[in-house]
Amino acid sequence: MRAAIVEAPGKISVTTVPDPTPGPREVVVSVASCGLCGTDLHILQGEFAPSLPLVPGHEFAGEIVGVGRDVTELAVGDRVAVDPSLHCHECRYCRSGRGNLCERWAAIGVTVSGGAAEYAVAPVANCVRLPEHIDVKDAALIEPLSCAVRGYDVLSSTLGAEVLIYGSGTMGLMMLELAKRTGAASVDVLDVNPDRLATAGLLGCSRSAAGADELERPAGWDVVIDATGNAAAIQDGLGRVAKGGTFLQFGVADYATTAVIEPYRIYNQEITITGSMAVLHSYERAAALFAAGVLDPAVFISDRLPLDQYPQAIDRFKAGIGRKIVVEP
Repeated sequence: MRAAIVEAPGKISVTTVPDPTPGPREVVVSVASCGLCGTDLHILQGEFAPSLPLVPGHEFAGEIVGVGRDVTELAVGDRVAVDPSLHCHECRYCRSGRGNLCERWAAIGVTVSGGAAEYAVAPVANCVRLPEHIDVKDAALIEPLSCAVRGYDVLSSTLGAEVLIYGSGTMGLMMLELAKRTGAASVDVLDVNPDRLATAGLLGCSRSAAGADELERPAGWDVVIDATGNAAAIQDGLGRVAKGGTFLQFGVADYATTAVIEPYRIYNQEITITGSMAVLHSYERAAALFAAGVLDPAVFISDRLPLDQYPQAIDRFKAGIGRKIVVEP
């Protein structure tokens, strides 16, 4: 089969590799679409993945074409989206229901071969059957949506919150859509990319701007979400949180990224700073939301490229072109 391979930091190619074979409780998925995200860039930079070479791709969906001998829940021909999370279920975090913090944390497309290929293997427990009305080529959006659902689980937002989101890429736009549906009084979006910012306006954000100084809210925002991972955006966002408010680090920053906090202000104004890590008990809910139409794939997916153009897709993503980019084997 054909697959994209991150051979070493900064080096990626598309080549032929052996077809995968499922284990007893695994299935083989013929990949219909595989999304790119910031994690894929980190892997290409030599971060996150414990070893290379690696087939990336943790956002994917497709049709089952093979099943292991002990699989009874799904069958060949079923259309599924795949939760990439691989928790050990044994460490203290897994046993306390915090599998996304697993001491042996692993994921399809990050620590083992993923969906940037014609075929991918996944545990049957990680597969969610798609309803007939869903186009399987759109269902790669379910994994990033499940991360956004986890983010809102962490926030536990109150009704009527004033929300500020840094970044109008895929994840920022998904947080916008969820904020609108979780009772926010307003949702403002910031981005230096005018094309992406225009999409936030199309999706109904309250206000949009290149920087927070262009928006009038001297008291700050109840909820500030960084969906960029950018040091300057994070630093600015920390200073925009209103008294009693919450800052959510949602974007994935480089390992070396740092920001300065003001401990007295955090204490005196009861500000919460928190993070949201990947997926936790949120994939099935994201699939249900997606099936209910919470996202418009035509708006979110800007580029569909063949698998053989995976390196070019990565280049487009790095350049900030478009929104969600998917490859379709």
